[in-house]
Amino acid sequence: MPSSAEPPPLSPSAEPYGRVVLRAALWLAFLAPFFYSTYGFANWLASTRDHVGSIVFSWEHHVPFVAWTIVPYWSINLFYGLSLLLNDSRQGVDRLAGRYLTAQIVAVACFILFPLTATFVRPETSGLPGFLFAVLGGFDKPFNQAPSLHIALLVIIWDHWRQRLAGPLLGLWHGWCFLIGASVLTTWQHHFIDIPTGALLGFFALWLFPAQGQLPFAGFRLTADGKAWRLALYYALGAALALTGAVVGVFFSALALLLLWPSLALAIVAFAYAGAGAKVFQKAVDGRVSLASRILLWPYRLGARVNVWAWTRKLPPVVPVSDGVFLGRFPNAAEADGFGTVIDLAAELERPGDAPGRWQSFGMLDLLSPPADTLDQAVAAIEPARRHGTVLV
Repeated sequence: MPSSAEPPPLSPSAEPYGRVVLRAALWLAFLAPFFYSTYGFANWLASTRDHVGSIVFSWEHHVPFVAWTIVPYWSINLFYGLSLLLNDSRQGVDRLAGRYLTAQIVAVACFILFPLTATFVRPETSGLPGFLFAVLGGFDKPFNQAPSLHIALLVIIWDHWRQRLAGPLLGLWHGWCFLIGASVLTTWQHHFIDIPTGALLGFFALWLFPAQGQLPFAGFRLTADGKAWRLALYYALGAALALTGAVVGVFFSALALLLLWPSLALAIVAFAYAGAGAKVFQKAVDGRVSLASRILLWPYRLGARVNVWAWTRKLPPVVPVSDGVFLGRFPNAAEADGFGTVIDLAAELERPGDAPGRWQSFGMLDLLSPPADTLDQAVAAIEPARRHGTVLV
């Protein structure tokens, strides 16, 4: 056979697709019965209670019932399985399955501990929508509400496909995912509060099993640094207070559940100081962070930005330390534009989206002595960076 007809050699990171399919099939063989058994158990347990509450905003009574949206609602089941096949490595399959499993376990735990019920009664439907509603009613009861497992899985699956599509197909994918998300309301399957709580769970699963890079819990060892322990305890206390505020406050207003967001963010930061390290911020060498990190840690980063402003507002933004090298606070885009290279040591802060120029990140936890190896790498990067102009550290 002519050499031109031979298949190209596999790259070092590529795997035979048959192995990927086998791994996906094995995971699906476990996940499907695990889903139906645990989800069904939570439904059954809620049905045995004398009273199951609900969280409904008054405006939700104006949400129309749109029967045909049961089609996009059901379509997530198809994408659930296809997504496992849409991988080029067994690690990719494992991480996606880890996200599915995380969402399932956390959601079912919430369904058992804090059961809620849907209060709207759907009208009779016929045709394809009627058939799909009948099948849905065969295993899904009006319980298992918050966080919406449907929304959590949607976030996971949306993120998986958006990284693999482009052009018109990507736009179509975003539109279809919007329909899936809206359908939890227009099918009267969920109440609104289930959506943000489900999305938070979905992003947590994405953060826990990122598509690339280290797992946040990989190599975790409890720190022996006393200062790190104190900071971990402070952040853990903040997370506990926010969680308490959410649990107690929900009896007065459902909006109190918004406190779950900063509670989770502070818990992640506490985890970093307890021993996980700077990798929990999922910051790449170019200073950008993963989407999950950006969403989950937004409350913490907002507080960190305010803290930077409070401590540095009366100080010069930069000071020279040697020829062409400056030391300064974390820059905004305009400040970064004045330098050839920014060498970023702040693990918790994200590079401004419109910051131009070269950016090198060597993440270190705030208020702790920097790891010697990371510090050595940052120092070693300064001299090469000077060839590209001034350097801000």
